[in-house]
Amino acid sequence: MTPPKLSAPIDPVHVRDFFSRPARVQPSDFLRREIAARMHERLQLVKIAPRRVLDAGCGPGLDLALLQKDFPAAQIVGLDAAPAMIKAAQAPASTLAALNQFLSKLLPAKAGIDLLCGDFSELPLGPGTLDLVWSNLALHWHPQPDRVFAEWHRTLRTDGLLMFSCFGPDTFKELKAAFAEADLAPHALPFVDMHDFGDMLVNTGFATPVLDMETVTVTYATAQALLADVRAWGGNPLTTRRRGLMGKAAWGRMLAALEKMRRPDGKLGLSFEVLYGHAFRPAPRLTQAGEAIIRFDLPRKPK
Repeated sequence: MTPPKLSAPIDPVHVRDFFSRPARVQPSDFLRREIAARMHERLQLVKIAPRRVLDAGCGPGLDLALLQKDFPAAQIVGLDAAPAMIKAAQAPASTLAALNQFLSKLLPAKAGIDLLCGDFSELPLGPGTLDLVWSNLALHWHPQPDRVFAEWHRTLRTDGLLMFSCFGPDTFKELKAAFAEADLAPHALPFVDMHDFGDMLVNTGFATPVLDMETVTVTYATAQALLADVRAWGGNPLTTRRRGLMGKAAWGRMLAALEKMRRPDGKLGLSFEVLYGHAFRPAPRLTQAGEAIIRFDLPRKPK
């Protein structure tokens, strides 16, 4: 059997446990809000009227309001792997439902917000049941993004749109360089390159994927504040992470290396390489006789 393709040896249990405490994550929401706004600008350029929208990795549900405002007649489905995040999303979902009550006679019966708990590489949804998949800064937490893309492709209708954002390889580059002065252990995700994501999208059946990136730099007055935000982003979810505490001398070398990176304004910078992608699910390819061409790969026989 072909071994699974891993973007990195991510421990999904560690990721789920971390995001099961929304209060730990909340300090990093400022960047999610900014990236959601930039994704929204891109979405405005696409003329679609979806009936069913999935927010994959919805967290505490802050993007649900954005999506329902754009598509008030659609059913918006928020999905997250952490039950605590789904519980946190219930409050904004209830508020939005109350605000839309006066439109209830005008909207379709399924319009509104529903919340599901699950892995976005194993969606509890039928094939061809979505018109738009939206995922904001969540994909990089999954060890098998190719499986995720395949599942999103399965659940999208023909001409359905996928729109996502995630972190790229230069994210936390300053922190990675500083830790390299301390020891050789991995202290942050390596993150997947934009071109690799493009290949995955094509291989899973998406048409003409468009990907671009930008670097966002956040500045801090102290190393402690910078490290606190990195922890709020999820810390180090790798199965290969060191299990014990770093020694005092090694920690000191890391901090000294960070201090050497101060900018001319005296601030410490932390880079985020943000990748944006969108692609459509195309109509099935047909033979001259009108038969659909379906690609499948036979499993390899074990040697």
